[in-house]
Amino acid sequence: MADKTTVATTEAPYHAAHEPRDFTPRNDRKPKGHAWVWVVVLVAVLGGGYFLYGQYQAMKANQEARNQNNRQRAVPITATKVQKGDMDVYVEALGTVTPIYTVTITSRVQGQITDIHYREGQEVHKGDPLIEIDPRPYQAQLTQMQGQLAKDQAVLAGARIDLDRYQTAYSRNAIAKQQLDDQTQLVRQEEGTVQNDEGQMENARINLSFCHIVSPIEGRVGLRLVDLGNIVQANSNTPLVVVTQLQPITVIFSVAEDYLPQIQQQLRQGHTLAVDALDRTQEKKIASGTLLTIDNQVDTTTGTVKLRAMFRNADSSLFPNQFVNARLLVETQHGNTVVPAAAIQRNSQGPFVYLIGADQTATLHQVTTGVTDNNMTSVTGVKVGDTVATNGFDKLQDGSKVSLGGGRGRGAVSANNATGEATP
Repeated sequence: MADKTTVATTEAPYHAAHEPRDFTPRNDRKPKGHAWVWVVVLVAVLGGGYFLYGQYQAMKANQEARNQNNRQRAVPITATKVQKGDMDVYVEALGTVTPIYTVTITSRVQGQITDIHYREGQEVHKGDPLIEIDPRPYQAQLTQMQGQLAKDQAVLAGARIDLDRYQTAYSRNAIAKQQLDDQTQLVRQEEGTVQNDEGQMENARINLSFCHIVSPIEGRVGLRLVDLGNIVQANSNTPLVVVTQLQPITVIFSVAEDYLPQIQQQLRQGHTLAVDALDRTQEKKIASGTLLTIDNQVDTTTGTVKLRAMFRNADSSLFPNQFVNARLLVETQHGNTVVPAAAIQRNSQGPFVYLIGADQTATLHQVTTGVTDNNMTSVTGVKVGDTVATNGFDKLQDGSKVSLGGGRGRGAVSANNATGEATP
């Protein structure tokens, strides 16, 4: 009995351990207890989206309300009337101040510099002395040539006396014809000798004058290039002094060949084209002049043509080799519709202005712009007499109510020969 009990007791756990196992893969098992998580996530997403949509609608409503308030609230602006006036059409280019005459003086004789008459930067006139070269060797040569000439002139005078005697003797058949002919040729020979002496004497006189160097033009002397005691060589490339004419002076600038027919037409009609020289910032006018001439060919590498303008330069404001901005007045357009350049704004559709109606409401109006001159711009798309805003654009919108502040119309009166009211 004891053995049976023991066996029965040991077999019970054996059967429990060897029950049939579930070998179904875990991935194929159905989830248990996770569906509620997905429901909670979906509800949260929908709730958040609804909340954000509500916030967006509220912000949009607030923005529309603010825009409506802005439209209803009067925006302080300045305004002016659209005018009719004349507009100048300019061609602008970079130019170089170029003197009419620049003389680099070199020595034509050899010698030692004995005197310098000019100061650096001095204004000189034509014929003013500049440099003296030791003249004594050339004075001696001139004296020699004068002595040789006097001697040969005496020989010529004696030959002519003999010729007169021979002619008288030949008329009496006292001498042969050959002797008379020989004397005649001797006189001609002496005349040639005298002419040669005269030429040499004149050459010596010229060399002597080269020792006294004077200014060939009126202008300004540059920095001193030689000192007292220097030995200069004849016909050397080393300059002794440079003189540059400053009054009048010219500016050379290049414009595109597209403007050439328009410029030539004005010149053929006898019109004088004005040219202004401006500084680097194009804000200050340095001098005013006129177009002098056009070059005889177009530069094929750049497609431009050179023009030269003349300036009186009475105050020496233009300096040689100075860079300036040249502004050529090509023509003046008459009867243009003009507005201040400050009135023109731009958006993705192009330039526009704000028209101010009789009910003090601003309306955005697209326009087409033309040339700009003196802070005025020619436009099409508006009529003379219309009122346009010129300031206060930071708060101005299409349909906004406006109030016209002080200083209205400033800037509109600068149009050339403009007509119309300056203030609305």
